[in-house]
Amino acid sequence: MTTIGRTGATARIAFYLVPKFSMMAFSGALEVLRMANQRAGVAHYTWTLVSSDGEPVEASNGIAFPVTTAARSRDAFDAAFICSGLDIHRVVDEAGAEWLRRLDKQGAVLGGLCTGTWLLARAGLLDGSRCTIHFENLAALREEFPGLVISSELFEIDGARYTCAGGTAPLDMMLSVVGRQHGVALAKSVAEQFMCDRIREHHDRQRVPLTQRIGASQPKLAEAVSLMEANIEEPMTLDELSRHVELSRRQLERLFQRYLHVVPTRYYLDLRLERARQLLLQTSMPIVEIAKACGFVSAPHFSKCYRDTFSLPPRDERRRAAGQIGGFDDV
Repeated sequence: MTTIGRTGATARIAFYLVPKFSMMAFSGALEVLRMANQRAGVAHYTWTLVSSDGEPVEASNGIAFPVTTAARSRDAFDAAFICSGLDIHRVVDEAGAEWLRRLDKQGAVLGGLCTGTWLLARAGLLDGSRCTIHFENLAALREEFPGLVISSELFEIDGARYTCAGGTAPLDMMLSVVGRQHGVALAKSVAEQFMCDRIREHHDRQRVPLTQRIGASQPKLAEAVSLMEANIEEPMTLDELSRHVELSRRQLERLFQRYLHVVPTRYYLDLRLERARQLLLQTSMPIVEIAKACGFVSAPHFSKCYRDTFSLPPRDERRRAAGQIGGFDDV
């Protein structure tokens, strides 16, 4: 892990705000630094808000934040964190990418909060580094940047690259940073001020495991769901699933009905459609390629299943998300 700043010096940190950024992710990271200064009685960190053009940036909740400087600034920083959120695949920001590359050449730590990982990847700054992103964007990131090493961990610190999921994950990542640089006692003191019962490690899950929702007494059901999640592009048959978990079809169907209130085939279809929806709204992949990536035999079949579930065909879903008005053609 490359530390942020020089030992004994105040670390200069930039938060680069992208329109529709997640306020929770941004404030979680920033507040850890503020509280670390307060609890230590020393200015371990200073921070600056930056935007592409120096103008205020509106978060996903509609609140606009004024910034201090623009990407064209030549100010030096020890670390820069990209704060983004919704519709990240539509963001085109060459000024921000050049700013990041310039800081990289200066030896700064570069990080992404929530979906900020996407912009680091697009700028070519994650090659060879292990990274992560919010779970809703994992599939899209893997499709868009197949050469990256992408995990589903809560956060990843790999050399001079710090990436994390959204929500409260940035808080955990920054607590980890504080603990490593200024001692575990300070990190625990900050966590206590925020009433966090523990500091989560990078290997903690982003999502609540199925076993926590249905109870640990149903390992066969959890195994079956894991197999479904791992086989989206080439779906397994119910007979194959049954053989792998060593249950009969009827036993497996009963488990799904009792604990998930749905038949296995419907649960599997919903998983594939949810993956398809993520790719549809977060990438520019052709619909026929999305259908293939999610295990559908043809684009028309995919369109029908999608419309039956979400009440409109995939193409219209994409047009609506882009603010366009389109017809109801299937493919």
